[in-house]
Amino acid sequence: MIKDIDQPEVDGVSVAITEEVNEEGEKQWTAYLINLKEDTLENVLIRSNGYGIKDGEESKTSELRRFIERIDPLTTTVIEPLLGEALELNNQYWISYYVDKVLYDKKYVFEPGSVSEANFISIPFIDKQGVVKE
Repeated sequence: MIKDIDQPEVDGVSVAITEEVNEEGEKQWTAYLINLKEDTLENVLIRSNGYGIKDGEESKTSELRRFIERIDPLTTTVIEPLLGEALELNNQYWISYYVDKVLYDKKYVFEPGSVSEANFISIPFIDKQGVVKE
């Protein structure tokens, strides 16, 4: 049964969404995976999607999947750029990875309105401001 499966607790791995300015001087958003661990993350699978109510109707984005073979200790990697209107939905990131042949798995959800300047903090390793889910 699923209750009999040992699921180790995830710590030291976060997802951040930052506000940035692109080459054209326009505001854009970027999602990052942050490895705060002293361990290498291997065979990282990231599933991302958006869902919720927008303009009074149920709305859902496509699910994107990304595989990263290795994320070194104390580094970040870009997950995806985001459109501003996507932040009106729940943005979910399901992250699975191995450390020393042990599988870790965690879901991170950014609720509508949570990615705002009022919630910004300094993001480790990338010298940017944004919102972090641990």
